[in-house]
Amino acid sequence: MRAIILAAGVGKRLWPVTQHKPKCLIEIGGQTLLSRYLESLASVKIRQATIVVGYKQEMIRAAVGSHCHGVDLSYLVNEEFHRGSISSLWIARPALSDDVVIMDADVLFHREILRRLVTSPHENCLLMDDTVKQTGEECMVVVQGDRVVALSKKMPDRYDIAGEGVGFLRVRRADTAHVIGSLKGYIDQDRWDMEYEDGLLQYFRDVKVGHEKIGGLPWTEIDFPEDVTKAEQEVLPRL
Repeated sequence: MRAIILAAGVGKRLWPVTQHKPKCLIEIGGQTLLSRYLESLASVKIRQATIVVGYKQEMIRAAVGSHCHGVDLSYLVNEEFHRGSISSLWIARPALSDDVVIMDADVLFHREILRRLVTSPHENCLLMDDTVKQTGEECMVVVQGDRVVALSKKMPDRYDIAGEGVGFLRVRRADTAHVIGSLKGYIDQDRWDMEYEDGLLQYFRDVKVGHEKIGGLPWTEIDFPEDVTKAEQEVLPRL
């Protein structure tokens, strides 16, 4: 299994910090988010990771090089990093050649969260924090019956359960072509400003994707200055 870490974006909503460095190099408790990712990957025996870089990519390469915490690293460059995140997952196509875990690079999380994804009986799987209800910006895992039908900020009219997505997706090798095909439909329409989550709608139709609930485990996505405070004061002490 390989990890794909999407770390190309500018992080405009956190500009007081990201004007100086990429979001994945924010330090929480004296350690960067990216370093914590690589430690967590090694803890679940994932030894290969591809990092999609763009904005201030030289800082990321300097921080972790080609091998860190026992994980061998390679890089793919998203020259369209100022566009939507669909551009980063599209650039990651060459790495979609194995069982993969696709990871947004801006989450502080307990290692049990990643372990739960990697060991799930669902070979295509999303993580859902079922304790979170949508209030605005949350990207939600939406389930109908026994399968995920959407990963989006736009809720469908009908569903059974929903919870906030952590930002990690597990895809088995046999189904990575469905991810690429789903994205391609939007890329062919020149819709580079989309978020990749909305570009996966056809993938969810074609492939049965399960979910794992992680409600109660500490984590936070870091998008705004107040998220850094939450990470330091609420999440970090529970890791």
